[in-house]
Parts: sequence; C-alpha cells; structure tokens
Amino acid sequence: MNSLLASSDPLFLHGVTWVVALIVVIKILVGFGALMGAVIVMIWFERKAISDMQSRIGPQRWGPFGLFQTLADGLKLIGKEDLVPAEADVFVFKLAPYLVVIPAFITFAIVPIGGTLHIAGHVVLLQMANPPMGILLMLAMSGISVYGVMLAGWSSGSKYPLLSSVRASAQMISYEAALGMTIVTVILVTGALTTHNIVLSQGGGIWHWNLIRLGFVPFAIFLIAITAELNRPPFDVVEAESELVGGFHTEYSSFRFAIFFLAEFMNTITMSAIMVTLFFGGPAGWVPPIAHLKWVFPIIWFLIKTSIFCFCYIWFRAALPRFRYDQLMDLGWKRLIPLSLGWMLIVAGFLISWRWGALMVSAVLVAWVVLARAFELGKTRESGPERVLPTVGERPIPGHVIRKLSDGEA
Repeated sequence: MNSLLASSDPLFLHGVTWVVALIVVIKILVGFGALMGAVIVMIWFERKAISDMQSRIGPQRWGPFGLFQTLADGLKLIGKEDLVPAEADVFVFKLAPYLVVIPAFITFAIVPIGGTLHIAGHVVLLQMANPPMGILLMLAMSGISVYGVMLAGWSSGSKYPLLSSVRASAQMISYEAALGMTIVTVILVTGALTTHNIVLSQGGGIWHWNLIRLGFVPFAIFLIAITAELNRPPFDVVEAESELVGGFHTEYSSFRFAIFFLAEFMNTITMSAIMVTLFFGGPAGWVPPIAHLKWVFPIIWFLIKTSIFCFCYIWFRAALPRFRYDQLMDLGWKRLIPLSLGWMLIVAGFLISWRWGALMVSAVLVAWVVLARAFELGKTRESGPERVLPTVGERPIPGHVIRKLSDGEA
C-alpha cells in the first residue's frame, strides 16, 4: 500500500509517520471545510446573480447582502419534520441522499488547487489525494452518483419520482460515453492519468493548455455532457416541475432534502474545478517573484477560473430554456457521441504522424456525411407520406366535423 501511495504522492516517500498522518488529516479537514464553504457561497451567489439578471433584489435580510440566507435556510430544513412515505423502502430511501453527496466530495479530493509546499521535510501537494488513476476515479464517481438519484426515485413508492429516476439513468448513459471519449482525448495528449500530472503537462503558458492543444471541440463536448450529467439547466429534465412535480426528491423533506440540494451545488463546483484541471491548466498562471507567497497565487488563479465556470452555470439557468427529453437524447446519441469519437480519432492520428492525422480527418468527414444521410433517410421513413390536416387556429378539425362539412350538413 505504501509503495502505491509513494508512486503517486511525494508526501509518502519517507513512509507513513505521525507527521504524515497529521498532514493528511489536516488536508482532508481543510478540503472538506473549503468545499462546504464554497457551496454556501455558491447558493447565495446563484440567487443574487439570477435576481440581478431578472431585475430583482434577492436575499438581503440575513447578514450583509444576504450572505447568511443559506445558513438560515439550512437550519430551517433541519428543523422540519422528517417524513418517510408509507410505501417507501425505508433503508434505500434513507441511503440514497448519501450516494449522491459522497461521490461529489471524493471527486473534489483529486482536484489540485495549488502547487506544492514543504512541511516538516515533506513535499505536500495542495490537493487532498493524488491516486495513480485519478481521472478514472472521477469517471467512476460520476457514474455512481446516478445510483443515488435512481434509488431515491425508486424507493419513494411514487410514480413521479420513479419516472424522474428512469430519466436520470437514461440521461447518464447517453452522455457518459461522450464524456469518457473526451477524457480519453485529454489522456492521449497529456500521457497521464493523475490530475497532478495533467496539470503539469499544461505548464508553460496559455498555449500549452489542453483547450488550445486539442482545439475547442473537446472542451465544448465536455461542458455540454457534464452539464447534462449534473442535471443543470437547460438539461434539468430530471427535475422538470411542469412534468414531474419536483422530480426524484419529491417525497423527501427535512435534512435529506437538504442533502440533495447540497449535492447539486457541490457537484457544480466540483465539475467546474475538473474542467479547469483538464482544459485550463488548473492552478497555473502568472506568479510574481515573491518568494514567500509563491504558493498563494496558484490558489488564487484556480479560484478565479473555477468561479468563472460557476457563473457560466448560473448564466445558463437564467438564459436558456429547458430542452425537451427527445431533444436531449438526440443531442447525446446523434451529435455528441459521433463528434467526440471522431475528434478522438483525429487527435490520435496526428499524435502518430501528419499522414495518419490527414487520413483520420478524411475518414471522419466521410463517416459524418454517411451518418447524416442515414439520419435523413430514417426521418423520412418514420414520417411517412405527408398529410396536411385542416385546422382552426392551431388545432386540427375533428374527422366527423370534416365529413359533415363535405356532406353539406354543417
């Protein structure tokens, strides 16, 4: 076990001592506290930003600028009665919220938020953990989190949460493939599976960021896919109030509902940090020549980049209408998966040689044309012969009325 840790984190090069154990505990506590504090600020920031976009005031009563409103809401939820439906599977019903929130925290643990520090003769990475296959751990956690949503809907003993959980599982499967192929593209270029090494491979300035090296397409695919997996607008069909009441957590109340609410914003912050890590150099940025503060500026750059993506998610919620479910599935299966696969082949070809890259570009273009033509033919066959029904306004005239009109009985 020690050798495995030593291969990924220099903190363990000298074996596990009480100093090392203390440092690890401090890193976990600081990381957890920072994430929880960021969630509180994020909830307040989203409410304030959307209020400004809609010419409203937003939270203003509790604390300066309403900063304590999130704490007040949390205390209110904890004080409410904890209800369990009579038809629910009690054990699964109570377990499901934790299956949503724990993967979000584990994913945040692999995010490098800064460089390195020297403490008591040990080199300490400013991230909670740096496992040898950290980016694959992120993929695994994103897949596990949907189990919490699915079990929450199934165990509630109600039809609307069940429909929401079925939507969540189909949505995750649809976008996990595109997400995985985009991450494989990043791994091909960086040659690393650890998040720390992925950040190191992007050192040397903005032109070394994966956003530039891979073109903007993988980043755009990742942003769309991860937004769909987070159930954030405009892909929040799992919680579509007009169709499913409140979604998978309709039957939840009190502290368990607060956990779902907490997990949503925690996932938003975590995935914003993952995007910064994969495509924007992580904490990399300009550092002034101040010896004793060099470790501070990477953290500041990381916070600035992550905050920009958090604001983008708020902007999406305020500006974009919700997709229909068929549009969501069409985008995932017919657009993102072929595009991510094609781009991955192109990148792999250029990594081998320019000739292989040109060959992959030609093959992908031909496949794209063939698939587009096949989709058009499929739509034509499904639609059948065109039939125009007479209408009054936007409603078709019933058949018996048309027959009476044709017979002159009207």
